Order: sequence, then C-alpha cells, then structure tokens
Amino acid sequence: MDPTPGNRDGTRRFDPRNLERPDPSLLKYYGLVSLMSGPMFPFVFIPLYCKFVTLRYRIEDEGIAMSYGVLFRREVYLTYQRIQDIHLTRNFVQRWMGLATLAIQTASGSAMPEMSIEGIQEADQLRDFLYAKMRGVRGDSALGEDAASRVGVQVDAEQRALQLLAEIRDALRQCAAAKEQN
Repeated sequence: MDPTPGNRDGTRRFDPRNLERPDPSLLKYYGLVSLMSGPMFPFVFIPLYCKFVTLRYRIEDEGIAMSYGVLFRREVYLTYQRIQDIHLTRNFVQRWMGLATLAIQTASGSAMPEMSIEGIQEADQLRDFLYAKMRGVRGDSALGEDAASRVGVQVDAEQRALQLLAEIRDALRQCAAAKEQN
C-alpha cells in the first residue's frame, strides 16, 4: 500500500469520499450465494450481476448517494441529518471474504433500511464516519477540513433558522390578533 502523508505507520488512510464502487469480491460473494440456490442459479445470479455492474456510491459533505439498476434504476440520496441508525452485518461468508453490509435506517416508518451499502472492505471505518456525520461532528481532521470554520458555518445556519422561526411566530401572532379584532 502507498503511504499516505500524515500516517506514521505507512498504511493508507480511509477516505470515504473515494468510495465509488463495491469491492470486486462482492461479485464472488454473489456467485456463491447464487450457487446455493441450486438449479435456480441463473435466475438468482443475473439480477445480482446487473446490480454489481451498475452499483455506484457517492459520499459528499451533505449526504450519501447510491444508485444501481439496468431496467429499473434505483437512486437513493440520504442527508446525514436524516440518518437515524446504522447496522453493520456480516454473515459467515462475508466475514470469510472480508466484506460487510451497512444498513442505513431513517425515520421513514419502514422496517426495511432506506439504503444498504454492500461489498465494503472498510465497513467499520465507514460506519464510524457516518455516525460522526449524523451526530453533527464537523471537524474531521482525518479528512483535512478546518473544524473551526465548519462549526462557525453550522452556528450561522442555526442562527438564521432561529431568526426565521421567530419571524414566522411573530407573523402568526399578528394574524391571530387581526382575527380577534374582526
């Protein structure tokens, strides 16, 4: 592995923004899962192969996006603020292959996860990154961002939102007072 500047041990630092595709071993996992279906192998493998070929991830400052599909395209975009919980799962075969699935839950009312990120080797690091983002941690020195400026931007946005809510409250009070006079 190429050493990344700033790492003393010579290992590469995990940057979730570089995550765009699942690990190639996910296709091998899909093949093993399909083989377990016996004579139904082609009917199980072909949709999984199409999903693997088209699966794309995009991790941005505001949220995470996933898309896949050939005939029926599915695109999901979640902002970090909407994320409620993250479940990391690994079955026996996934552990053997070094893979994991991150199931991301929102408050949508559905029992199913809103997004499942499959075929990730650095699942623990990605989970920790997403937890930090969903909890509002702004200074991520591992990604080279300036903590003070990001917290300042967050405070400014909160102040603007609070001011807007106060203006709405005052306008509603004026409407109620005008109704009482009539």
